[in-house]
Amino acid sequence: MDYPVTIGLIACNVIISLIAFNNTDVLAKTIMWPYGVKRNGQWYRFISSGFIHADYMHLFFNMFTLFFFGRVIEIYFSGLGLGGNISYLLLYFLGLIISDIPTYLKQKNNYDYHCLGASGAVSAVIFATVVFSPWSSIYIYGAVKISALLYALLYIAYCVYMAKRNYDNINHDAHLWGSLFGLAFTIGLIAAMRPELFDVIIEEMKHPSLFGRG
Repeated sequence: MDYPVTIGLIACNVIISLIAFNNTDVLAKTIMWPYGVKRNGQWYRFISSGFIHADYMHLFFNMFTLFFFGRVIEIYFSGLGLGGNISYLLLYFLGLIISDIPTYLKQKNNYDYHCLGASGAVSAVIFATVVFSPWSSIYIYGAVKISALLYALLYIAYCVYMAKRNYDNINHDAHLWGSLFGLAFTIGLIAAMRPELFDVIIEEMKHPSLFGRG
């Protein structure tokens, strides 16, 4: 199977989200609830909440993005000797956890606060990819061609806008922290395992293409 980690993560997200859509008990036990984490030690919610979504559009948007960026990470992490799928899984799951920490600290005494979604992990994957290939092409709705970096910036801008509206249970703040983690993780990984790649990355950044190449 091509891109087994990405496909596996998407499959898990889809299956668990579909179950939660139709089972309020599953939703209640898996959603991120900072108050419950603090008072009841339900630390598993840092992971479980990343595999459920608010609705079909939320699920599609995250999985569409993960498919395009995640498969690129599989190629780069394996092909460039950066730890392969182990590094990819660390990026994804640490992205889930770390991106939720600011929200947990802010809301841990708020009984009514809940949030969900793979946003932190997906954001980490997006910005990890941008480190390697900022000017590669992404086709929005199969028609609008833009660069990966532009897509990433638009993605974050959308999330910041939605966070300010604050009308759903989606943890939009996690996008920002997931993005920062994805950048830091990938830069640290390169520095530790293949520092010579920085020359290639810097050279790539010198040749921008707003609408992408290839």
